[in-house]
Amino acid sequence: MNEERGGFSSRIGFVLATAGSAVGLGNIWRFPYLAAKYGGGSFLLIYLILAVTFGFTLMITEIAIGRRTGKSAIHAFSYFNKKYKFIGYLTSIIPFIIFPYYCVIGGWVTKYLFVSISGNISQAAGDTFFEGFISQSVSPMIWLLIFAGLVLIVVALGVEGGIEKVSTILMPILIVLLIGISVYCITRKGAMEGVLYYIKPNLKDLTPTTFLAALGQLFYSMSLAMGIMITFGSYMPKKSNLEKSVSQVEIFDTGVAFLSGLMIVPAVFVFSGGNADMLASGPSLMFKMLPKVFNSMALGTVIGAVFFILVFFAALTSAISLLETLVSIVMDKFHLSRIRACITMFVIAMIMAVPSSLGFGIWSHIKLLGFSFLDFFDFLSNSVLMPIAAFCTCMFAAYVIKPKEIIDEVESSGDFKRKNLYIPMIKFFAPICIIAILLFSILQGMGVITV
Repeated sequence: MNEERGGFSSRIGFVLATAGSAVGLGNIWRFPYLAAKYGGGSFLLIYLILAVTFGFTLMITEIAIGRRTGKSAIHAFSYFNKKYKFIGYLTSIIPFIIFPYYCVIGGWVTKYLFVSISGNISQAAGDTFFEGFISQSVSPMIWLLIFAGLVLIVVALGVEGGIEKVSTILMPILIVLLIGISVYCITRKGAMEGVLYYIKPNLKDLTPTTFLAALGQLFYSMSLAMGIMITFGSYMPKKSNLEKSVSQVEIFDTGVAFLSGLMIVPAVFVFSGGNADMLASGPSLMFKMLPKVFNSMALGTVIGAVFFILVFFAALTSAISLLETLVSIVMDKFHLSRIRACITMFVIAMIMAVPSSLGFGIWSHIKLLGFSFLDFFDFLSNSVLMPIAAFCTCMFAAYVIKPKEIIDEVESSGDFKRKNLYIPMIKFFAPICIIAILLFSILQGMGVITV
């Protein structure tokens, strides 16, 4: 690892930064609406089981590959065998697609943050506010640039001076805010019904669809199959206990997802009495429904402002990890300085973000396979490319370099207590699950399956 690329100064720095990467809109925005839609406790139970098995397997594989090679995703696979460098390129394409539209959503979050801290949560609660905002041409682009500019500054400061430092500050604050809002929400009148719905599994909801929805969510929640964990692994100190670090990231990530659901699902019950349409409202739950929830509450202006501060922090840490992955790739591939790599990727990403932003406004008539620009890029990256990249990574670890390579890297810095779980997971269970996710996602995206 060269000096320019940098590295984390400590294991706790790595854990908090990696947790910051994993903790994002996938946890705070996507996890609660999926839990609400797919039966609450049933979804939660399946997710928790998968997190400590499937999620752990993929995460420790990617981080071990990164630390073993000291390289970004684009070179990590060819380090072992040049015939498999295509996996590195495939993995590297994914954050290149995700980062621009993620910044668009980050811009929306930044707008809502501004509105909420200005004391105008009632404005955001209006039925037409969200659509009215995203359909504009100029305003969403301005908020996009503000959000992306903040991300650029942090990444330009480097791994230790920027990403690690920001993560060690933001992650504890985020956890405190989450706990505080969750406690407030579950103590409101009518909330306990929502709590029971969220934590109590229902046998009728333990379906293959719920299983596949929970499985797919792991990719979002844990930042898997997009080169991020390989990149962060390349910065990880050799002396740091790898399994313990991954377990701590796992706890952070799952804990935030759990608390987010505990915050949002009961709040919906408080507001609507558990209205089925609201529980199934999907991606719009945070932007359209929650401002209504906050507006109806005593101290709702304050709670709404705190909530969107929290969401902003989460979006920021994940966007930082996406840009850092791209910067690391560019630095390794083209031997650019960090500042040059940052500016290059920022300019490219902002150009690529334009269609996703305007796709809800003046370009809303343009569809790609029936999707808006943002939805298409989201479908392509998360539903198609990420499962393919994850499958290739599993096959590579299981049958090319063999599990022993990963196990040796883990054991070089401590015990590997879940070794006996890891081998059958990486060889058999994980690949089968990934194929199932890929087929389910494609069929759902094409409208063949509707749930």
